[in-house]
Amino acid sequence: MVLPSKKVKFMKIKIPSVSIDTDKLIKRCGYAELRRRTGEISYVRRLRGYQFPRFHIYIENGFFNLHLDQKAPIYQGVSAHSGEYDGEILEKEKERIKEIIKEFQTS
Repeated sequence: MVLPSKKVKFMKIKIPSVSIDTDKLIKRCGYAELRRRTGEISYVRRLRGYQFPRFHIYIENGFFNLHLDQKAPIYQGVSAHSGEYDGEILEKEKERIKEIIKEFQTS
């Protein structure tokens, strides 16, 4: 999977050994698949009924890489957006996900 070209420090969540595959696991956490035209797959969870803000996760090398998209990219074809990569709201989401992971952990 290709991550955004901008070097950012995602909030990382280690994926332990679990009884279901990571795609099903992140969906159990309330995330929906987001597939780009390029074939890139990531996952999003809206905070409210609107498209933004939303939590956004990439799965890579045994980690969920989490950040918060505040709004959509301004320019067509540009992936840059207003995002957050740390803070209280992300810490709370990280802990929520870790609690759900515990339900499926095998070791």
